[in-house]
Amino acid sequence: MQPDIYNSAVWSSFFIMVGSGVAALTGLIFVALSVALSLKFEGMTKDATHKYRSINTLAGLTAVFVQCGLILMPGQNHIAVGIELLIIAVIGAAIFLYGFHQAYKFGSHPSKYRLMIGSFFYLAEIVGAALLICGFIIGLYIAAIGILLNIAFMISAAWLLVVGVYSAGTKK
Repeated sequence: MQPDIYNSAVWSSFFIMVGSGVAALTGLIFVALSVALSLKFEGMTKDATHKYRSINTLAGLTAVFVQCGLILMPGQNHIAVGIELLIIAVIGAAIFLYGFHQAYKFGSHPSKYRLMIGSFFYLAEIVGAALLICGFIIGLYIAAIGILLNIAFMISAAWLLVVGVYSAGTKK
């Protein structure tokens, strides 16, 4: 019998590093958003772009944390890892797209450029997961790159959120 294409020993350091970093970032962003709310920067809850950007950022970072946690469970093959990546990426993408839909629905004007970029990163995760399920280890590399780029994208979204909410609060 041929060994599985997924070698958890090779990938565990990567997923530990990413999961730990994302957990720390999620906590920091949650605290920053909580502080903004406590300072009565109401723009975060009243402006649909800010509201859904905060939801998308926290949900996206949480999705990455869950992916890393699931992947680190022992005894999995490439199919199990691919399915985990696929399911969580689809859920993350659905939350992301729903947030943009809601922002537009409520008359806000979120960036279409950011919508395309974020959608592309989730698509990379989904395609990579599908390739991994089909037995192509390159799929894990594609998904991993999609995850890393999506994390950077979510960090920029968090920064835009904090700056946007602060700017709206100081204009009063």
